[in-house]
Amino acid sequence: MAEQPLFLRSKVIVEPLVDRFFAWPYTIAPVQAAMNLAFLQVPLLESYLQNPQVHVAASNNPELRGGYFINIAAERADEVRDLLATIKRDRAPMLRFAEAIASGQETLRANATGFDLTPLYPKMPAELAGLIELAYDTDNQAQMRFMEPVVYKSDVYQEARQSVQLSFETGIERPFILSTPRLPSPDVLELDIPFRHAGLEELFKSRVTATTLSHLREALELNDAQARQLSGMLTDRPSGAEDRHIEGGGRIRYFGHACLVMQTPEAAIVTDPFISADSTATDRYTLDDLPDYIDLVLITHGHQDHIVLETLLQLRGRVGAIVVPRSSRGNLCDPSMALMLRAQGFPVIEVDDFDEVPFPGGKVTATPFLGEHCDLDIRAKSTYWVELAGKKLFVGADSSGIEPSLYRYIKNHLGTADIAFLGMECDGAPLTWLYQALLTVPVTKKMSNSRKLSGSNAEQAAAIMTELGATEAYVYAMGEEPWLGHVMATTYHEDTYQIKQIEEFMTWCKERNIKAGHLYGQQEWRW
Repeated sequence: MAEQPLFLRSKVIVEPLVDRFFAWPYTIAPVQAAMNLAFLQVPLLESYLQNPQVHVAASNNPELRGGYFINIAAERADEVRDLLATIKRDRAPMLRFAEAIASGQETLRANATGFDLTPLYPKMPAELAGLIELAYDTDNQAQMRFMEPVVYKSDVYQEARQSVQLSFETGIERPFILSTPRLPSPDVLELDIPFRHAGLEELFKSRVTATTLSHLREALELNDAQARQLSGMLTDRPSGAEDRHIEGGGRIRYFGHACLVMQTPEAAIVTDPFISADSTATDRYTLDDLPDYIDLVLITHGHQDHIVLETLLQLRGRVGAIVVPRSSRGNLCDPSMALMLRAQGFPVIEVDDFDEVPFPGGKVTATPFLGEHCDLDIRAKSTYWVELAGKKLFVGADSSGIEPSLYRYIKNHLGTADIAFLGMECDGAPLTWLYQALLTVPVTKKMSNSRKLSGSNAEQAAAIMTELGATEAYVYAMGEEPWLGHVMATTYHEDTYQIKQIEEFMTWCKERNIKAGHLYGQQEWRW
């Protein structure tokens, strides 16, 4: 078998881990990773160890879905205790760095009164030396700006934290990624390698190009036991769908959540790839339905359900470039996706509003993204305007129509959209659900609940359509698909506010002869 041409099986999944917690931008980017480790993950592990049964019970309570509870059986508590001890020992410099950030912010608040900031540099914790700049904004409010590229070159960024687990998709919902670390398991292949490791690219390219076990063993630096385990994940038959490419015209396929695959015979564009590996499912497109080569991957923003390393790692080596929105450069809550992805070995194009990226037979234009980030100063977010095969498509992701005039500017600059894809998660999670670890000044529950991760409601979605003038509108499924539960942890029913708002928007569209739909699972458009 060592030299036999082989392919990676369809149902193999990868879980990228950082200190055994699921990897997403705020656990990879070094400044935010330190804050989350110190102020979220370590306290979470400590809470679990105080009473594992409470965590397990809460994890299985539908009313607490998406809560920060560790779903690991109580009999494995010793393994969690060992993980916590290892983190406290091996990541002590990171934990001190996070404490230094909080202390530095407090020093700045107490001493930056509008006068020269130079005397404050010696008062900053030593861990921050050379990694920050102190500055006032034009309202005379002091802030700490992180020199993020420098931090990636410092000891704060530790690739040793990274590893991956390979296993098979079982169809059983995995534990919620933001709360439950992944422990070793006999049916999981553990690879103690960083995400940028060249062997991972060789492995996942074997979904479309034959390789050999001996080649993968060398590329991934496997021992005998690991090689035997990997051999069970390989097959002698390719699994790509016969219709994954097209011969003429244009096609859009909806793969679930916010993932669209837009194709012509010359090119393929994918938005926010978050794709099922369950090739036996008949209610969705899967990794087998992707074209062999993808010209551009468009990432709209940095939330864990839109920049999904679980999918992206499997596309490295098959992608021309990943297009990401430009960050604000050094803001604590706004890590650079470009820096993060380049550090993992991806080719990246960073764009600002109205920047254009050409591809064979068409182009992508970055367009502004309003709202959905709890009113934090997060600028690394973009919607996109895609022109291919004679159509103009607006990819709205989770952006909001809170200021409809913006879309008038988009139309004046780019023309009238043919199809608009919109997000209507209009009653999202509160500020502290995702950003608690980054807040160095406490906020009240009332304040947190007033600032939500929300997209457009019916009125706002209608305002977007009015300004864009599009003749078709489609609303994303917002995590309703069951195979996304380990990331989304959302629960809807027919009387849920979000669903009622979508129904109201559908009625609005029907009254104006706008073709509209609420997406779910899969859908295809051809022209």
